[in-house]
Amino acid sequence: MTQLASSNTHSKLVGYLLWIFGFTGAHRFYFGKPVTGTIWFFTFGLLGIGWLIDLFLIPSMDRQADMRFHAGPTDYTLAWVLLTFLGVFGLHRMYMGKWFTGLIYLLTGGLFLIGVLYDFWTLNDQISLKHARRGLFSQ
Repeated sequence: MTQLASSNTHSKLVGYLLWIFGFTGAHRFYFGKPVTGTIWFFTFGLLGIGWLIDLFLIPSMDRQADMRFHAGPTDYTLAWVLLTFLGVFGLHRMYMGKWFTGLIYLLTGGLFLIGVLYDFWTLNDQISLKHARRGLFSQ
């Protein structure tokens, strides 16, 4: 019997902190659910109903993210905190070693917020791809 190994790539605590702003979908983006994160953003958490339901769904979303994404030297939680609160300055990109685009974000307000939105959609995958390129995990 093969057992799936999961790593603790995401934090329930950070998920709950982002849930406080959940009507923006921040916690859903963090746990790798960009489509529903975008829906939450434009509907204010499904008019608050979905936001309240997510209070109970966060442990499940955390487990799913831990199974889907793989740990490595770039910490998902730190990258997400930098993106969420300082994304327009590009600090999350600099943290991931993307200095050139980090400087561009710094000078353009996160590419006029379009780059920040792109990173909300793709940050988890960017980090996973970085870990895969370093050969830190095998399938």
